[in-house]
Amino acid sequence: MNTRGAAERSAGALSYAHGGALMPSRPKRPCSHTGCPRLTNARFCEEHAKQEAQRYERYQRDPAVKKRYGRAWQRVRDRFITAHPLCQRCKARGAVTPAQEVHHVVPLSQGGTNEEANLMALCTSCHSGITAREGGRWG
Repeated sequence: MNTRGAAERSAGALSYAHGGALMPSRPKRPCSHTGCPRLTNARFCEEHAKQEAQRYERYQRDPAVKKRYGRAWQRVRDRFITAHPLCQRCKARGAVTPAQEVHHVVPLSQGGTNEEANLMALCTSCHSGITAREGGRWG
């Protein structure tokens, strides 16, 4: 019998930390959608998270960006992450961090392509730092 699973079910709001010790988890907070009483660990409950994603796609996301990052990009990205599973910047510093994002060295908006020479596998932290410094996404 799996004792860890049984302990998690009986502990309710407790979870296992890296060392296997039982640690309390962060309390849930109300959904950010106006008038929603549901409690969640994220910003929105499941129902309103889907609505918010649809609203963003329809009204806030630039149509040109939407075109560039379609299904073809997802296939390129998946192939690249499979071939390069570690963050290239962290690896250069001697750290081993799994890559979660693919970065365009020369952005598509500035004439870059999806060729492998223009791509870089990065962890979320490194990608956010590069994007913020370049002024992408946040202007």
